Amino acid sequence: MSFLPNILFAIALVFGIGFFARNIGRLLRNIRLGKVTHPGGPKSERLRNMALIAMGQQKMVVRPVAGLLHIIVYVGFIVINIEVLEIVLDGLLGTHRIFAFLGPIYDALIGAFEMLAGLVIAAVLIFWLRRNVLRLQRFWKPEMKGWPKRDADWILYIECILMCLFLTMNAADYALQQAGTEHYVQAGSFPVSSFISGMMSGLSEGSLVGIERAAWWAHILGILFFLNYLYYSKHLHILLAFPNTYWGKLGPKGQLDNLESVKQEVALMMDPSADPYAAPDAGAAPPEKFGASDVMDLSRIQLLNAYTCTECGRCTSECPANQTGKKLSPRGIMMATRDRLEEVGRKLDATRGVWEPDGKQLLDDYISREELWACTTCNACVEACPVSIDPLSIIMEMRRYLVMEQSAASAELNGMMGNIENNGAPWPFNQMDRLNWAQEIQES
Repeated sequence: MSFLPNILFAIALVFGIGFFARNIGRLLRNIRLGKVTHPGGPKSERLRNMALIAMGQQKMVVRPVAGLLHIIVYVGFIVINIEVLEIVLDGLLGTHRIFAFLGPIYDALIGAFEMLAGLVIAAVLIFWLRRNVLRLQRFWKPEMKGWPKRDADWILYIECILMCLFLTMNAADYALQQAGTEHYVQAGSFPVSSFISGMMSGLSEGSLVGIERAAWWAHILGILFFLNYLYYSKHLHILLAFPNTYWGKLGPKGQLDNLESVKQEVALMMDPSADPYAAPDAGAAPPEKFGASDVMDLSRIQLLNAYTCTECGRCTSECPANQTGKKLSPRGIMMATRDRLEEVGRKLDATRGVWEPDGKQLLDDYISREELWACTTCNACVEACPVSIDPLSIIMEMRRYLVMEQSAASAELNGMMGNIENNGAPWPFNQMDRLNWAQEIQES
């Protein structure tokens, strides 16, 4: 019976990691539904971007309050979970504070973990107040109703509970150490939980052991639960921010990509020496489809972008179209893309990997044409994103589909293009009359 807790712990660990691995497999399968692209750029610059943006939180601190709070939660949660390694070893081997032999180093580590845990709890409470009491506008946009709103709050609750369990476990452990209880060796420094331990002074040794064990089990099971919850949550960016920033766009943000087949056609038209009747190059066949109407038409990087979205709303709050009351929300574009991709993934799960059209697509069913044409292509959303997501690239691919596959450009755009073709300018004036306004000014 003495080995039963270790066996139960091993079973919980295997199941927790197993489900996590299954979810990662589904995630990779869904992303691989996209097209393979080669964005290029030196590897050194991509690694630099990943280090500065994902690890260094470079773009988070553009908004100092939210940036500082996020750094506290990010660093605190990651560093504190270093102790998970000790918990795992203790759970498997039946030891208690296996790294206690480190002495002063261990004391300093536990003390630092506790200080960070206290800061994380404070930061989480401020985040909750900003969302639910101050009700910052970017957290209350239409796309944040329902599950996205609940998910954001649940994440805060989970983080707060995990930190409280960590401190409760340490508080009971500290009380047992002070009482000289067998198995609870003198180890660690407890600058925060020692205050909590004072509230346990009247409890029996058995009660303290029960509290310590209950908090220990709840903490590690909570970590495993949180690990598997990530797949269904906006906090998947904890893992995906690193590859997403690595594959982020390196060139000028305003530089749009062109289809190679279209570039060749234009080059042929502009070349006076080209034979207009020459057979097309067999190695440069046109794409099967221009632009994108569903997630399978997007690139793998764009699908990775959708899964990485933190739903922070910085992109939407900077979007001039959204600010003027238009329906477009760059955050909504990414959330809709992820929702459609998840729906496709569930269909593939049900049909064992064989795709059967379901009569739905990203265009119209998830993203409206009104949203697509509201975009000014100003790149404000791309600049604002703290993890290098590019909503504009998806908008442009879907616009490309509307124009080149369906000839469904807006009336204003068709009029402008017609004017450029006929008059050499977007205005409906003959070239000979273009400077009439200047003459009128001189005459007046």
